[in-house]
Amino acid sequence: MIELEGVPELIDPVMICAFEGWNDAGDAASTAVGHLDREWKGEVFASLDAEDYYDFQVNRPTVALEGGVRKITWPTTRLSVVRADTGEKSRDLVLVRGIEPSMRWRSFCNEILGYAHELGVEMVVILGALLGDTPHTRPVPVSGVTSDPDLARSLDLEETRYEGPTGIVGVLQEACAHAGVPAVSLWAAVPHYVSQPPNPKATLALLNRLEDLISVRIPLGELTEDSRAWQLGVDQLAAEDSEVAEYVQSLEEARDTAELPEASGEAIAREFERYLRRRDGQPGPGGHATESGGLAEGREGGTGGPGAPYLRDPATGHGRPRRPSPKDEVANDAQDSGGAEEDAKDPDDAQGTQGSEGQDASRRDESGTERGGEGDEGSGSGR
Repeated sequence: MIELEGVPELIDPVMICAFEGWNDAGDAASTAVGHLDREWKGEVFASLDAEDYYDFQVNRPTVALEGGVRKITWPTTRLSVVRADTGEKSRDLVLVRGIEPSMRWRSFCNEILGYAHELGVEMVVILGALLGDTPHTRPVPVSGVTSDPDLARSLDLEETRYEGPTGIVGVLQEACAHAGVPAVSLWAAVPHYVSQPPNPKATLALLNRLEDLISVRIPLGELTEDSRAWQLGVDQLAAEDSEVAEYVQSLEEARDTAELPEASGEAIAREFERYLRRRDGQPGPGGHATESGGLAEGREGGTGGPGAPYLRDPATGHGRPRRPSPKDEVANDAQDSGGAEEDAKDPDDAQGTQGSEGQDASRRDESGTERGGEGDEGSGSGR
């Protein structure tokens, strides 16, 4: 039995879910839910028992010192509730954020749906991100899919036609359908040649699409500036490698050709409506964000340092270390040799790419032929 002590009666609640791992390229989806939790000061009211769903040799617990006392944090999935109050309309969001479980997926989904039932959730929205052949210079494609034909018509979504391996996002959406709970998945496409997290541009695109779906204005904070800085950084990295620059150009041409019929008045009107909503709502210092992550005044940055994104060789899929710039040489003079050796490591060895490697493998069948894997699920019938 699920006990919900201290949770008030909710207003038009919507459950927003994201899971780290195979369905979270660039950590875009989990970062989006984390942003909502941080901006609206979410309060955790429940955690799933880690013993039931996680293999601790795959997702290890962490230990830290708090006030001189050692404390272990176990990998799990937590639920929190936030009140999205924009002045004109209030709505409660139940945020589900965790790691894709290692086992007992059906029990995992049933437990989440039990909370949804007890809280009176009206709709479940599951966020995901996939690796795709999309250029970083264009707006991030976000696909909204559902297995409910009526919901697809009413919310202008695609009916999923995907067949093949799936992750917890697909399993949870199907569990919602069988339980009679309206469910939608929003998928952002992340460039496969720059897949290292974070990817604020993809996170921003997911939040923009979520905002349209649930009719609640989402404060963006510094995401618009971070998105701008991320794109400037990747622009510089691509410009330093002629092969990558040529590959990005080919992706741009293919994208522009494919989307030419879609550059319609409807798309322009949708973007203009978002602008008007944000103007009337007097957005904060983050400014107005477009789907491409642009803004009127953005800080430059994100073009160097250990945290800068790295590129993947489009032919081999292996990571390419960032080429040093004159600024880096000055900075490296102040560092010891240990720091320089760390920067020279293959980015694929970094822990942050744990979820992306599974996605790379899923894109090929046993014969090595390219396939969409979970990516096709996000793109609906259009691929």
